[in-house]
Parts: sequence; C-alpha cells; structure tokens
Amino acid sequence: MKIHAVFNHDGGTFRTMDMNAFARTAKEIFEKHGHSFESESVAGKDIVKALTKAATQDDDHILMAGGGDGTISAAADVAWKAGVPLAVLPAGTMNLFARSLKIPLELNAALESLADGTIKAVDISTANGQTFVHQFSIGFQPRMIKLRNTLEFNSRWGKRLASMRAFTVVIGNPPRFAVRMTIDGAPTERTVSAISISNNPYGRGMLPIADDLDRGELGVYIAERLSPLSVIKLAATVLMRSWRKNIDVNEILAKEVDLHFPHLYSEARATIDGELVPLGQDVTIKIHAGELKVLVPAQPLLK
Repeated sequence: MKIHAVFNHDGGTFRTMDMNAFARTAKEIFEKHGHSFESESVAGKDIVKALTKAATQDDDHILMAGGGDGTISAAADVAWKAGVPLAVLPAGTMNLFARSLKIPLELNAALESLADGTIKAVDISTANGQTFVHQFSIGFQPRMIKLRNTLEFNSRWGKRLASMRAFTVVIGNPPRFAVRMTIDGAPTERTVSAISISNNPYGRGMLPIADDLDRGELGVYIAERLSPLSVIKLAATVLMRSWRKNIDVNEILAKEVDLHFPHLYSEARATIDGELVPLGQDVTIKIHAGELKVLVPAQPLLK
C-alpha cells in the first residue's frame, strides 16, 4: 500500500505531541509491514486543502487523516468524492467514526492495526449534499454545542467539562419545534425536541455509534416534546444503555428522509458530525450504501 497521511496538528491529541517524532514512528510502522508512507502536518484551517491535494494525486494510494471527528468527517467527504480509500487515525475527543470501524484509540496501536488492515466498503450519508459519517442532528445537540462553544477549554477534559456545563443549562429549557417529515415516502408531522439521523443505526453501547457501517440504512431517532425531567431520564437511560425502552424516543430505519420546518428562524443551526452548520427550511438526508472505501483492521480468524 501507498499511504499519504495528513495530520491536523491543531486537533485533540496532536496538539501536545511532537509531530515530527510521531511521523517518524508512523513511517517505521508502515514500512515494517512492507508499505510506503509519507505524511504532512498542517494547521486546522488548512486541513481540507491539504486533504484535497493529497487525494487527487495521480498514483494509486490511500488517504490517511489524523485528527478529531471534524477532521475525519472532512476527510471522508474528500475521499468519497475522489474515489480513494480512507484510513482513519483517531486523535480527537470522541473518535466516533473510528470506534464504529473498530480502530484502536491508542495511536500507535491504531497505526499497527491499519498497517495490517484491509480495504472495506462502508456507507456514507448526505444532508442536502453535505456528507456525514456519524450523524445529522437538530434540536437539543446543536443548542448544547452552540453554548459549549462560548465556554473556554484547552484540552479534551476541558471540552468534556464544557459540554457538561452546557448540558445542565440546556436541560432547563429544552427546545421544541414543529417538523414535517417524509420517511421513505411516508409523511408525518410532529412537534419534537430533537431529531438525530445516523449513518447506520446506533448499536447497543452507551455511546451513540453504529456497530456496523454497511447495513445501507439510516437510523432516525426522534425525541418527542421533552420536559427538563424527561431530558434527565433520557440521559439516565443512555448511561444505562436502555434508551431504546424510553417512551420519549422513537427509532425508525430508512433509506431517505425529507424534513421541512414550517417555522424556521434565521439563526437556526444543525450539527453534522458534531460541527454546527446553518439549518435550511428543507433538508433531504440520503444514505449512499457501500460508496466509501476505508482501511480497517484485519478481522481475527475464528477458532
């Protein structure tokens, strides 16, 4: 394999690392497995430009992206459109896509597993053409992230603490909004507090991640009108991994979802893979089954 890696040195774990030393280690690991490896470390503001340039090289290669969930989401978009395989190096806070791909979260272990890995076709989704590999969300999560971003933090734990502080504020006044939905051709209209649409259904664990990324189905999660108490109960059921039994949450599997917001205000926001984006009055979400090629750890042989 030929690997061209782009590391976001402003993100997550990389922020406090010696990137030159890490690049040497990565090169040694891949060359030990018989592959060629080159890398570059760039600032967050330059990551998309660097990824795009690396993805459009003439030779047959794999694009590796190292950083947090925002970096990985951008890299998936670039790799999908360029038709090149993507290798994910988890260096962020949550690393949700990497978890779904079963990639170890310790960086050297991740490098070893990918150097011995195989190419697999997985799904990727779009919201009005904008790609996501984890989820599109409106309501509760965008409000919490918008508030969190007003708080200062300089580390992973600082970010988590800021998220907890934002959560405690938002539960006091949960959002409510009207939405007209058409799910695989079936229309419905509701007033809800949150909608999350995931690239494949969530698994059974505590974190909202997909166990499998090749089912070809969106997971649609609708939280009905929530009170502060019901938000606390929902958070508790998430921690206890019993949220599917919570009567305030509906789960629907679908191939395509159309959303219309009849009373949208001008500053409304959604999140795509954890990043705030403007919310349009009409949104179409689709899953593109098997269209993203990724490098994943080799599956252990069954005994």
